[in-house]
Amino acid sequence: MFYLFARFVLRPLFWLAFRPTVVGRENVPPSGPVILASNHLSFIDSIAIPLMAPRRVSYLAKAEYWQGAGLKGWFTRTLFTALQAQPVERQAQRAATAALDTALAVLQAGGAFGIYPEGTRSRDGRLARGKTGVAWLALTADCPVVPVAVHGTDQVQPVGARWPRPARIRVTFGEPLTFPEYRGMAGKGRARREVTDRVMEAIAALSGQERAGWGTPSAAG
Repeated sequence: MFYLFARFVLRPLFWLAFRPTVVGRENVPPSGPVILASNHLSFIDSIAIPLMAPRRVSYLAKAEYWQGAGLKGWFTRTLFTALQAQPVERQAQRAATAALDTALAVLQAGGAFGIYPEGTRSRDGRLARGKTGVAWLALTADCPVVPVAVHGTDQVQPVGARWPRPARIRVTFGEPLTFPEYRGMAGKGRARREVTDRVMEAIAALSGQERAGWGTPSAAG
């Protein structure tokens, strides 16, 4: 029921409000485990990508979104449940491990999972070097990674803004990346770094963002 609400109520409203341009939906595999790895400009990215993707996509969200009271609490619970968001306790001692375990469970069940390899929203519009959790997930689940670029969401809801503003956005889904040469190497730091750098190179090519803090790129090609 919640997924139908997202598709037939939230999605048309989102289209009406922001008139998004969507490119490359055909690049998202219609079934089977897949990671959608995106740049991150705004809170609204986690709404835009699931609503524009051609299949259900799960994201992590703060557990507090399910714990609010009153009308606002009901709205946030309904919204994030409809978007297939997975609650995670950010303050828990094992928060990072729990987040990866939650993501892996989605992938092992044949689902699509969205992740921001940078780890946080960009404050200056530049693209930070990715953290290697995306590679660990891809290699452990043995699944493809679809690079994604969002444009304009930082104009819809800049960091710190309480409410969205009218603006045009674009979501681009790139061609899937696979890493057969690294199969079974999720435990190796160099393999994770090289896979992550390849994912970030693909995101950068789609987003056109200036890079920040990348250092010396890996030799993976």
